[in-house]
Amino acid sequence: MKPIRTLLVDDSPEFLKSVARFLAAQSRVDVIGQAHSASEALEIVPRLQPDLVLMDLRLPGLNGLEAAGRLKASVQPPRVVILTLHDHPEYRRAAAEANADGFIGKTDLATQLLPLIERLFA
Repeated sequence: MKPIRTLLVDDSPEFLKSVARFLAAQSRVDVIGQAHSASEALEIVPRLQPDLVLMDLRLPGLNGLEAAGRLKASVQPPRVVILTLHDHPEYRRAAAEANADGFIGKTDLATQLLPLIERLFA
């Protein structure tokens, strides 16, 4: 089975390291890059062509919801999952309106991310 090419987007280097380490143990997921802002992610997605973008909601400058909307409007969009410490119903609604493929609170990442990835790429 082909690995899921994944781009991580978060302004916290510690969080990026932690998620990359968590995903490294998954044979189905291949972390192909990291970005520290939504703008940086939008620049590198066309070059890297990830299957999945895991993006923080709150980022400096352009936020994750705006970037998700732009990514999902592209010709061959990756799947986009919004990650956040701020798991509120209004943010979930906004993520759905941006056509994000998923929304996970960072505190639930270890239990919810892999099942979501399995559903998205089944």
